[in-house]
Amino acid sequence: MSQRINAFAMGNKAVNALHHMGSQVQHSSLDSSFLELLYFRVSQMNGCAFCLDMHSKELRAKGETEQRIFLVSAWRECSFYTDREKAGLLWAESLTSLHGREISDEIYSEASKHFSESEMVDLTMAVIAINSYNRINIAFGAEVGTYKVPETAQ
Repeated sequence: MSQRINAFAMGNKAVNALHHMGSQVQHSSLDSSFLELLYFRVSQMNGCAFCLDMHSKELRAKGETEQRIFLVSAWRECSFYTDREKAGLLWAESLTSLHGREISDEIYSEASKHFSESEMVDLTMAVIAINSYNRINIAFGAEVGTYKVPETAQ
């Protein structure tokens, strides 16, 4: 699919608000490498090729190993993710695949063992942001493969 609209270059107020929300999460107490891993996993679930390309490049620039990137969809079966990362990925997957269901008390309890109340809100906002970015990129046909990691991020 070719790009239909570049929603991020239009100056649209709603898209700008989403960008601001995502920026606030990036400046929260949550680890930026963990957030990239979370963004990558949610983008896998949503099938957003643009975001997979982007976040795989960001992860590599932050020094993430290929093994952890390649196997994040099987994080439950891997020993090289921390309990905190596993709890965050569980929370992210649960929020991404709601299908009209509530988040169970067990999932909330597991996540809240590893994240403070403030971090739980930031984590939830991060999941909301990446799901929104995925949907915008899928709807408007973002050009896959064009993302370059900003030099300041490397």
